Amino acid sequence: MSLLTTINSPADLRQLSVDQLPQLCSEIREFLIENLSKNPGHFASSMGAVDLIVALHYVYNTPEDHLVWDVGHQAYAHKILTGRREAFATQRTLNGISGFPNPLESEADTFMAGHAGNSISAALGMAIADHSTPGHENRKTVAVIGDASISGGLAFEGLNNASNHPNNLLIVLNDNDMSIDNNVGALHHYLSNLTTSAGYNRWRNKMAGYLRKKGILTEPRKRAIIRFGNSVKSLVSKKQNIFEGLNIRYFGPIDGNDVVRLVKVFREIKDMEGPRLLHVYTTKGRGYAPAEADPTTWHAPGKFDPKTGERLKKDNEPQPPLWQDIFGETLVELARMDEAVVGVTAAMPTGTSMCHLMKAMPERSFDVGISEGHAVTFAGGLAAGGKKPFVAIYSSFLQRAYDNIVHDVAIQGLPVTFCIDRAGIVGEDGVTHHGLFDLAYLHCIPGLQIASPADSETLRNLMYNSLNNSVPLAIRYPRGKSDMLEWKTPLKKIPVGKGRQTHKGKDAKIAVLTIGPALKDAERAAAMMREEGVEIDVYDMIWMKPLDKEIIAKLVKEEKDIITVEDGVVTGGFGSAVADAIREMNGKNRIKILGVPDKWISQGTVGELKNLCGYDLEGILRAVKDFKHKEAEK
Repeated sequence: MSLLTTINSPADLRQLSVDQLPQLCSEIREFLIENLSKNPGHFASSMGAVDLIVALHYVYNTPEDHLVWDVGHQAYAHKILTGRREAFATQRTLNGISGFPNPLESEADTFMAGHAGNSISAALGMAIADHSTPGHENRKTVAVIGDASISGGLAFEGLNNASNHPNNLLIVLNDNDMSIDNNVGALHHYLSNLTTSAGYNRWRNKMAGYLRKKGILTEPRKRAIIRFGNSVKSLVSKKQNIFEGLNIRYFGPIDGNDVVRLVKVFREIKDMEGPRLLHVYTTKGRGYAPAEADPTTWHAPGKFDPKTGERLKKDNEPQPPLWQDIFGETLVELARMDEAVVGVTAAMPTGTSMCHLMKAMPERSFDVGISEGHAVTFAGGLAAGGKKPFVAIYSSFLQRAYDNIVHDVAIQGLPVTFCIDRAGIVGEDGVTHHGLFDLAYLHCIPGLQIASPADSETLRNLMYNSLNNSVPLAIRYPRGKSDMLEWKTPLKKIPVGKGRQTHKGKDAKIAVLTIGPALKDAERAAAMMREEGVEIDVYDMIWMKPLDKEIIAKLVKEEKDIITVEDGVVTGGFGSAVADAIREMNGKNRIKILGVPDKWISQGTVGELKNLCGYDLEGILRAVKDFKHKEAEK
């Protein structure tokens, strides 16, 4: 890697000749393969975007010029070229660098890029700010967005606003014909067929210059003339261009894996005025045959043998299924029981395991693309039409649909079941992907039931409840493996708002209340403390709303110390709900709330981060001993 090892900044990159750039791209891909085979991350997208990233940093004066990434799955080469090559081996690990662009990590990361669709709006804000700031007028701003992300509502809002104010924003549409799973929707098919003419653009530039000299192309007349020009182009080419219909100059499509061609094009359009869009085609997994052949699997493949492409298994012992697969297979069971059951997801059929229903009953499953707000309102419409929709969305992505949950489902009391995947700490994806806020942000919504299963059987039964539920229900469950191999238990209705005691201590003075899989650590803590002569009670509350007030009243009457444990923020979460109930009952109980503190949590393994936040087994034991110590001091 003779070229790559000499590059510690974009300025170093710009010392190379254009003819050397293909070799550099090859070396970056070799570097990615070697590193990501050992320390897994987002593979296929980053491999496909190498040439595009090299060309951008080569032509633009970064970090003075701004590159704004969308999502960040594609941005590993960006990190490598901006001073983080040596640190790249630590990406997605505790105290290492993030797997996503993060302004707190580097000045080269101009904006947070964890959720899809925000790059155009953010970059437009930067471009307009620079345009009106003395000394910054010549700074360039480039937004890079994928063909799946651009179908989202926020991206369209940014596009719609791009020509309303003076700016010189360049939007690069990285079209790799995929999101994580295959793209869906009319816009994807439109992009697949969109063409333009280089000759037409040369003629257009000459004509614009001529009209400016004659005083015809004034700013007030500009939009009308552009619309007329677009109409002429559509008439001649017999194709309409949605971007030029929004008064955004369109260039392309061009080969996004030809770095030399990209450099030439970027140089040609770099100093043009007004908002522009360059459409490039790239290949996901470019340069690694297994990833090119199966980009969905290689989106984030885990560890693998770089020579053979064989993905490495952690062990050969039978493993419990993933929580998402329990959801997916149970949904198929419910759909066979009730013809009204339908499934909705937002571009994550594999990630949420909605793919099971899509395979079994494609006519009753809907992938709406990266459009979480639409997914929720669409589900509300399905429910209003008599269907029983199950909406599977990651917790951190469901945040994007909050108003839709309130306005389009909850106010009307529509029986939509929200199956909230990746709830709680998710690990290596870090701060933008942890599902920490759903309990808190859903709890304040009237009429919405909220539950979290501690085991596979409870998840299945909560989903079964939805067949006869007349109100919206949110079921949250974590990322990763579930608790049992034999998980296909008989389906039965579970009492709404009722918890259960799973461990009873003799003459116990302390009770631990959990919601979700935190129950396992609480039960282990109870067994360990019993060996030390300390008895505690353990309750699996299951429901946050409605909360089991009978259990709370019993503990208030017995004046037991209470420890609550949740895989979410403590501010406004499950523990807060328990504390509120105790106050309403005028209880004198001491309470310790364990969960995620009021600060941002970065990347690391799930175990590391729970320990850091103090609500794992060790944290529960510490809280019990603290209560015992204070009791002894009295």
